[in-house]
Amino acid sequence: MKFLDLCKVYIRSGQGGKGCTSFRREKFIEYGGPDGGDGGRGGDVWAEAVDGLNTLIDFRYQQHFFAGNGVPGMGRQRTGADGDDIVLRVPVGTEILDEDEETVIADLTELGQRVLLAKGGNGGWGNLHFKTSTNQAPRRANPGQPGIERTIWLRLKLIADVGLLGLPNAGKSTFLAATSNARPKIADYPFTTLHPNLGVVGVDGKEFVVADIPGLIEGAHEGRGLGDLFLGHVERCAVLLHLVDGTSGTLLEDWQTIITEIEAYGEGLADKPRVTVLNKIDALDDEERAFLKEELEATTGGKVMLMSGAAGEGVTEVLRALRAHIDDKRLREAPEEDTTWRP
Repeated sequence: MKFLDLCKVYIRSGQGGKGCTSFRREKFIEYGGPDGGDGGRGGDVWAEAVDGLNTLIDFRYQQHFFAGNGVPGMGRQRTGADGDDIVLRVPVGTEILDEDEETVIADLTELGQRVLLAKGGNGGWGNLHFKTSTNQAPRRANPGQPGIERTIWLRLKLIADVGLLGLPNAGKSTFLAATSNARPKIADYPFTTLHPNLGVVGVDGKEFVVADIPGLIEGAHEGRGLGDLFLGHVERCAVLLHLVDGTSGTLLEDWQTIITEIEAYGEGLADKPRVTVLNKIDALDDEERAFLKEELEATTGGKVMLMSGAAGEGVTEVLRALRAHIDDKRLREAPEEDTTWRP
């Protein structure tokens, strides 16, 4: 399945059915009078977050969504049928934007969440509604209201607990493959990851979701490499895992490049908790490990962990550190328990 996280969609709600101009004419009934029915209401356009989807690829093959029109009213006071609603089924984590790609209409972050995008037009009144004591045979009826036509954008931001950051070939895909059942592409050349991957990781009997995005390079916020197109997928994460290649000859510059790019991206990404890890330590001896760790800690001003995703060394400790940040966020976001005593 191909990955698609941004698409343009055209929607239109249904038009209301027109009212009917009709008069009751039956044998042996002297005074019939108006009996035109109302038109049916046009269908609505909804968006709903559903389970089992993690891409917007379905909207590449269908971009137009039109709800059903209301059926016109008929004689004998018969109201026309309402038009059928149409529902856009989107993955959890989808943002719905207006045509300007900036105004957020809705953010579907919970399973089953629904939002009305375009309301159908009301059906017109039949001539029965216009009967009065002075106008007992009205020959007018209302047309149905037109539907709403608009253009929207769908932007997917994956729901994950941990976001992986690092330069290309920092070992992000190797870490994801070693800790989960995900099977991302792994090779010894840059940009083997071309779209985000999700993996469910478990430690100490608890599970959480890790998102691996394509590597960033210097100038990504200006569109270099794959740019910062996929940074939106780690905006919702509780903690960021920053992997630094221990075999790189420019260790400190590599770390600073990623920090500069997420600060330039904004959206509060630089303020999220980060776990900095010196990766690929299986290629280093004890003296090199100690030296590089001390050097990186002096630059970052925080703790640096050691890990080798390929050899599995230090992986459990890193997962436990990530799990602690996730638990801390969930504890802070949990609703406070009401301890007020009531007789």
